[in-house]
Amino acid sequence: MIGSILLFLVVLSVLILVHEFGHFFSAKRFGVWVEEFGLGYPPRAIGKKIGDTIYSLNWLPFGGFVRLHGEQTEEGVTKPDKAFVNKSKGARAVIISAGVIMNFLLAIVLFSITYSITGIPRQTDNVNVIEVAEGSPAEVAGIVPGEVLRQIDGKEIASVEDFQLMLADYYDEEVEVVVETPIDEYSETRSVVIVPRGTPPEGEGSLGVVIGSTETYFPPLWQRPFYGAFYGTKEAILWGKMIIVGMFTMFSRLAGGEIPKDIAGPVGIYAITTQAAKFGAIALINFVGIFSINLAILNLLPFPPLDGWRLLMIGVEAVIRRKVMPKFEQWVQTVGMIILILLLVLVTFNDVRRLVKTKSIEGYLENVIEEATP
Repeated sequence: MIGSILLFLVVLSVLILVHEFGHFFSAKRFGVWVEEFGLGYPPRAIGKKIGDTIYSLNWLPFGGFVRLHGEQTEEGVTKPDKAFVNKSKGARAVIISAGVIMNFLLAIVLFSITYSITGIPRQTDNVNVIEVAEGSPAEVAGIVPGEVLRQIDGKEIASVEDFQLMLADYYDEEVEVVVETPIDEYSETRSVVIVPRGTPPEGEGSLGVVIGSTETYFPPLWQRPFYGAFYGTKEAILWGKMIIVGMFTMFSRLAGGEIPKDIAGPVGIYAITTQAAKFGAIALINFVGIFSINLAILNLLPFPPLDGWRLLMIGVEAVIRRKVMPKFEQWVQTVGMIILILLLVLVTFNDVRRLVKTKSIEGYLENVIEEATP
């Protein structure tokens, strides 16, 4: 239990720190005075000033923050040339966006690591055997997952669709199938006699196999980081689109007066993190990548005090050609923060209710999936 909680805090802290480092690095590049870069949240435990920035360790042991000089208003500004509010609209937009960009980059790196280790999926013309049902004609004939179906009755199999059409001519009859078995860098072929079923059991095909044309490719070691980066970027974009669609659906349901039941708060994220860790390091890395994209997109929402809201205010400033009144912006951000905290409390209460009801992490996740299923 303690180990799971620590793992959850580490994952959350890494994601938030990467986000805040984006703000920190870009602020430094544009000459903004970073007053403090904190690990954890106040109250402060210890702090050391290096240059003009205080690097602090705080008592609440997760996440982090960056405090910029003149971040909200010109009040209390002692170094006007290094104040955030006095920088150009473009500079401020980059500094605000940098946290989101860092979360996307982190996701790409994590997905790249996953692909570099587990291999690169690629389409082929092969008919690959992925699964074999127990007691099926394929199992009786000795076909096993990982093999490739090459010929049927002496005819070459060109694709999955081609194989399915050819097989239909031999229902309930013996037919010879040539199977290729990969062995390291080589392969062996053999012939098996099989009887395709004309009326297979529900959920099974005539042979009782799951087939596909996708295979896992392992490039040379020096090429894997490049392949990983390419496919990792594609994966990040794919998840980004899925999360955006999911959020749009959620807000549409809220607008229609329906409260979504499948929203997970801190307790839910803890449960998913714990479950992902049980499947191994690769599953956990992949989940953290998805979580990082989720955090990035969430921060882009135009709701105060999220980064998306601050970007929106810069856009408004560009349109009206003057700065939005600082006091008004601060008031809106305060109200927005209160609303977010209340939503977080409600979601957390719902998560705890589910956890108590189901009495286990696994039961909690099953309950979330059940409520999310139409």
